[in-house]
Amino acid sequence: MFYREAGQFKTSYEADGQILPIRQDRIALIATISLALLVLPMFASPYMLSAILIPFLIFSLAALGLNILTGYAGQLSLGTAAFMAVGAFSAWNFVARIPGIPMLLAFVLGGLCAAMVGIAFGLPSLRIRGFYLAASTLATQFFVVWCLTKISWLTGGSASGVITAQKIEILGYAFDTPARKYVLVLVVVALMALLAKNMVRSNVGRSWMAVRDMDVAAEVIGFRLMRTKLLAFAVSSFYCGVAGALYAFAYLGTVEPEAYNLDLSFRILFMIIIGGVGSILGSFLGAAFIVVLPIFLNVVAHGLALPTSVASNLELMVFGALIIFFLIVEPHGLARLWQIGKEKLRLWPFPH
Repeated sequence: MFYREAGQFKTSYEADGQILPIRQDRIALIATISLALLVLPMFASPYMLSAILIPFLIFSLAALGLNILTGYAGQLSLGTAAFMAVGAFSAWNFVARIPGIPMLLAFVLGGLCAAMVGIAFGLPSLRIRGFYLAASTLATQFFVVWCLTKISWLTGGSASGVITAQKIEILGYAFDTPARKYVLVLVVVALMALLAKNMVRSNVGRSWMAVRDMDVAAEVIGFRLMRTKLLAFAVSSFYCGVAGALYAFAYLGTVEPEAYNLDLSFRILFMIIIGGVGSILGSFLGAAFIVVLPIFLNVVAHGLALPTSVASNLELMVFGALIIFFLIVEPHGLARLWQIGKEKLRLWPFPH
């Protein structure tokens, strides 16, 4: 945060108890985005772009939305995939039923529809918490998927519920190749991540963290619980809705209820547990880990010639072991390990 000392403004902010220079942080962020935006599309293969990098960015955005709700506001949710489905189907319907609507506007409107659904299903958070709130959001998952399979108007009358997503075209420019889709997804995710980073540093973020730490005390000192919790549900659902729209249009190419099942909700929850709850960076680290790990395990299974019964369940076993490990050994996930590693490298070779 910006602060004033001895009549001079300091260009630094406080993160995890340390004062870090803003200029250095911005330079690192700009360098990372420039590398991802300019270098990767030229050298990465179409398979790497479409099968690894694009889903990594989309899942990072969805994990970021869940992290806002669970990590910063302390409201446990198991309905992330449902909000993604609302965003995807809403964006498809806006494009199909409103001729000439800009694609980015359809994504935003899809996110807003997901935000409204999130507010509606976030109302129980005013009276319940913990396991009971998780069960309430789990009901959201089943209810949304049921609506998408039973209400034919939402799927354009498709008997199977599977519909082809429209082509992405913005200002007359078609995003029809893996490289172009990757650039679009990267820009959207970078802008929304920057917005989330600034949001959690603002008064809104402080109110979320106050409610997370002790909601009764937060209400006593003046925070309005209803507005704070519902705002967290709305913002989180908006992020998940935009991620769901990108997932359908830029990755799958189809809009279908089965793509947003309960397994996806748990997978995104695993991302923030492994990456780090209450961390913007942790959302990206967790998504990268979850996307890359199955590919690595598949290579290991084939290299070791493991039996099919073992290879098919290897991913689940490793995921379960990692979640137990991080919950016991390092609850703050990979983000905390990354911070510890940076501190050790900064002090090396002189620890004192």
